Amino acid sequence: MNNAAVHLSHTPVRRILIIKLRHHGDMLLTTPVINTLHQHYPAAEIDVLLYQETRDMLAAHPAVTTIFAIDRQWKKLGTRKHLQKEAGLIRAIRGRHYDLVVNLADQWRSALITRLSGAPVRVGFDFPKRRHPLWRACHTLLASTEGHNRLHTVEQNLSILTPLGLRPPEARVTMSYTADDHAAVTALLAATQVSAPYIVVQPTSRWFFKCWSEEKMAETLRALLADGHRIVLTSGPDAKEQQMIARIQALCPQPGLVSLAGQLTLRQLAALIDHARLFIGVDSVPMHMAAALGTPCLALFGPSKLTFWRPWQVNGRVIWAGDYGPLPDPDAIDTRTDERYLNLIPTDAVITAARELLS
Repeated sequence: MNNAAVHLSHTPVRRILIIKLRHHGDMLLTTPVINTLHQHYPAAEIDVLLYQETRDMLAAHPAVTTIFAIDRQWKKLGTRKHLQKEAGLIRAIRGRHYDLVVNLADQWRSALITRLSGAPVRVGFDFPKRRHPLWRACHTLLASTEGHNRLHTVEQNLSILTPLGLRPPEARVTMSYTADDHAAVTALLAATQVSAPYIVVQPTSRWFFKCWSEEKMAETLRALLADGHRIVLTSGPDAKEQQMIARIQALCPQPGLVSLAGQLTLRQLAALIDHARLFIGVDSVPMHMAAALGTPCLALFGPSKLTFWRPWQVNGRVIWAGDYGPLPDPDAIDTRTDERYLNLIPTDAVITAARELLS
């Protein structure tokens, strides 16, 4: 056992910091690491450093004590004020006196924060692109990334705990929200005269190449509405997503379809999905939330890396466009394209799968 791991085995672990500086879905998929550390060190306070806009993903997690956030708008404040913000963050982190830092991120910024934390045990990944003496000096333990190209993101994240000998890992992804979040959703549903059971459909993503066409989604919704189901449409606040929702609504004149698009926080969306009979969506954060919450889920996938990003431990079905025709290499896609790669998926396949999950 490495000297750093020996140190942890002989010293009480009082405070742990986890660092991950990525997008919303990435933050949700770090929860198995949080849950595993809480399982092995139940008395320890677990803090997280993340980007400010992703705070909602972990803000209600019962095992998280403090969230430190980097605001990417700091860089617009000018060099002096930006450096003051960064220095204040470092002081706050050092003031927590961590026993263990787990750096899941691959940025140099995260490595330097890890080193400056002052923690005696600092674990990071041995990324091939970071084979540099400074990266190694920032960490006391490095976890291998060998085989990561064959592993789901959850499994990749959990592998960082291997040098610490924490077995077995708690591999369950968890999405948490508060009673206030649920109450807010209940009030919105009452205002739109929707009651359970209902289906939640999130047809949008910030990247439209991950979306099905409005026409195909509307055809599917019309079939489910004709079956007597109530459907709640959701989306992010972005104007393009809102326009997509409006087009789908225009193609579905039947009663029973309402929209809460752009009206919910991520935690409120979790509460809505948690009480749904079925979730239908594309490769986006709400799909991962539905899988984490155990809500029956029908996920439509296109040219994303299915091995990395399929819904983890999903209760439901994944329909992959690649089963119906050729897809481009995920690494070669122009993310600004208007191409709808999911249109290879026939509506009949989705309607049939939805009816099976609802039966």
